[in-house]
Amino acid sequence: MTEPCDLTALEARRLIGTKKLSPVELLDSCLARIEAVNPAINAVVAIDGRARDAARAAEAAVMRGEGLGLLHGLPIGIKDLEETEGLVTTFGSPLFKDHVPKADLSSVARIRAAGAVITAKTNTPEFGAGANTRNAVYGATGNPHDPTKSAAGSSGGSGAALAAGMFAICSGSDTGGSLRNPAAFNGIVGFRPSPGLVTSERKLLGWQNLSVLGPMANTVPDVALLLAAMVGDDPRDPLAYTLPGEAVRARPERWTPLAPMDLSSLRVAATEDFGLALVERTVREAFRARVEGLAPLFAGIDERTPDCSGANEAFEVLRALNFLAAHAEKVERTPNMVGPNVRANVAEGLGYSAADVARAGVAQTALYHRWQRFFASGVDLIVTPAITISPRPWTELFPAEIDGQGTRTYFHWLAMAYIVTLTGHPAISIPMGRDALGMPFGLQIVGPRGGDALVLRAAAAIEAAVAGDPLLSRPRPDLAALKAAPPISSMPGFLGFD
Repeated sequence: MTEPCDLTALEARRLIGTKKLSPVELLDSCLARIEAVNPAINAVVAIDGRARDAARAAEAAVMRGEGLGLLHGLPIGIKDLEETEGLVTTFGSPLFKDHVPKADLSSVARIRAAGAVITAKTNTPEFGAGANTRNAVYGATGNPHDPTKSAAGSSGGSGAALAAGMFAICSGSDTGGSLRNPAAFNGIVGFRPSPGLVTSERKLLGWQNLSVLGPMANTVPDVALLLAAMVGDDPRDPLAYTLPGEAVRARPERWTPLAPMDLSSLRVAATEDFGLALVERTVREAFRARVEGLAPLFAGIDERTPDCSGANEAFEVLRALNFLAAHAEKVERTPNMVGPNVRANVAEGLGYSAADVARAGVAQTALYHRWQRFFASGVDLIVTPAITISPRPWTELFPAEIDGQGTRTYFHWLAMAYIVTLTGHPAISIPMGRDALGMPFGLQIVGPRGGDALVLRAAAAIEAAVAGDPLLSRPRPDLAALKAAPPISSMPGFLGFD
């Protein structure tokens, strides 16, 4: 029998609205799942003791017949990089291990205002640095499909919690793929929206488009539901453009429910490496099989890629600017309290000149222009592997090589994601079965400039078309095995930066 925590968010919300599911019952089911399987993977790192009171209040509102928000009564996990009022937010750093914010981040506030029951924080690498979720505060997060393997990151705790059925929806963020990477590794859905769609007042480099907040879920319609609650205008975010008196992007009806999509009208470009990424053979083979399986759905899938030359160099410089702005002082004053990934990025940033920064900006802009021409040439969507490798052990801080070729940096293995980041185009990772090593495979779908709704609608149509297909549908972890597994905290190297 299906447990309430295994319901989709849309179905749970429907049942709550029709008084057939109690928010308290749903919360208890989520908490029971956390208790049963979280020791094996360490996805959830802090639970809000006020959650049951919030669930009771949500139930009372239903019984009184009040108007209900989009997420009314739905438990949610919030990534530990996002401030939550009254609930510890550590950013994965010992410097903030006891930090309890006095206010929500604006996106969290919108989630709360939509009626969600903020239940827990999900694990993340220190300050989101790197795509292997482990830190010196809470330790490592394991993959629900194999707890010895990485859950990726930096939204790895959210991705693992979703795959294990602890929640139907979780929040995340993405710079070099931090919504899409864990989606691919854990077999769930992660959507990177266009910059400014989900606002953030916290960015120190407010005009830079690399970092965005976004939704994660087990299904595309659930991702769209959470996105509808997260979007909004905020004058503190320079990228949240508005027309006078009108929030251009903050219209929930644009996102949920998703309008049907006729895939047979779409022209798709497929590339397994954007012409420059290191992608291991296992992933290339899995991607080719998916393209072959999906080809009958579309007007055509052609092997094509936009010119992405210069993307590695541009991302390295622009990413380092973010770390200089946010963490240079920490590295200078408390170097022993900061991990190797953050130190490496700050040191790299200090080595760049103004000329380097100028070249990176020019390269990013040139990349953007080439992408606009590519889409204008008759391409509706681009499909790629979401990530370059099959999940590896979390004890490996980052992949130093891919099929015998050395990586440029600790984040070079994320190139399939960060190339898209540079362009500002929306992208989603959806689960499509398992690779030859038995681990989840994620397909990245990239849309044109501002094509968020197109990407979501197409992804939902693909998801529906392959449902039940053993090769292409979402893989599920073995919950009984997770319940019986030894705690991940007992594994060597669990707690620490490296």
